[in-house]
Amino acid sequence: MRAARLIKMVLLLQSRPSMTAAELAAELEVSERTITRDALALSEAGVPVYADRGRAGGYRLVGGYRTRLTGLARGEAEALFLSGLPGALRDMGLEDAASAARLKVSAALLPSLRNAPDSVAQRFLLDAPGWYQEPETPELLAPIAEAVWDDRMVSARYRRGDREVERELAPYGLVLKAGVWYLCARSGTAFRTYRVDRFASVALAVEHFERDEAFDLSAFWAERAAEFARSILRAEIVVRLTETGARRLPYVTDRAAAEEALAAAVAEDGVLRVVLPVESEEVAFSQLLTLGPEAEVLAPASLRERFGAAARAMASRYA
Repeated sequence: MRAARLIKMVLLLQSRPSMTAAELAAELEVSERTITRDALALSEAGVPVYADRGRAGGYRLVGGYRTRLTGLARGEAEALFLSGLPGALRDMGLEDAASAARLKVSAALLPSLRNAPDSVAQRFLLDAPGWYQEPETPELLAPIAEAVWDDRMVSARYRRGDREVERELAPYGLVLKAGVWYLCARSGTAFRTYRVDRFASVALAVEHFERDEAFDLSAFWAERAAEFARSILRAEIVVRLTETGARRLPYVTDRAAAEEALAAAVAEDGVLRVVLPVESEEVAFSQLLTLGPEAEVLAPASLRERFGAAARAMASRYA
């Protein structure tokens, strides 16, 4: 533990001109007294750590000293590619590995390039969760992520409706979609998708599985997402849209379904007559209500009556 801390301290000093004892203590999560002892130990081991006194003082490496201890471990290298997802890294238990990887890369950079990580971090950020919701970390995400990284089989209990089912899974990959985690796994010979927050229990097996090298996580997810979007559109409605309504339609309902419906629309007296696939009348009502007078539902009659009742109630309220 101490050896790892000493190495990290050297890498920190190598990546920055100087650091105070307080800054080092915060980075390494130890006391300033421990930093003093560690600096002395490094000096005795031949690492030229120098302490500047005074208010602007701190620790620095003398004479352009550079360590060769910058080789990335496999886990660190893999975590580095996820470093733009700090929340996801923390949830999967990979924050420390990513931090070590970034530090090693910074230490290996030329002095003129050492501010590159900070420069990028100030300009680009991926915020995965959707608006108006507080993201929750599934309780079993960390062990599932461990199994995914290590190609380990898992025995799991999964909540399906009001019952639990047992599954032996080969976990291939994790996907974070709008703040919700999904596991793409092989069950038997079939690949399936599971919501991580619906796992009741997960036990990592001793044996590893042989990963199918032809499996493409990105392509698999895109295909399943498209299938899911199509599968829930079980009803159709007929609606007339103004030019503004047609332009806004893809933003209030399924984009692909809206674009296909608009492409097949028929122009009638300056408006478009659209046959739109929807999940249900209930969902269609809540979605199209946001279009206000830019949309007129023609069928089914029950949905048209519901919009009419809502319009009369709103007119009465604002009269």
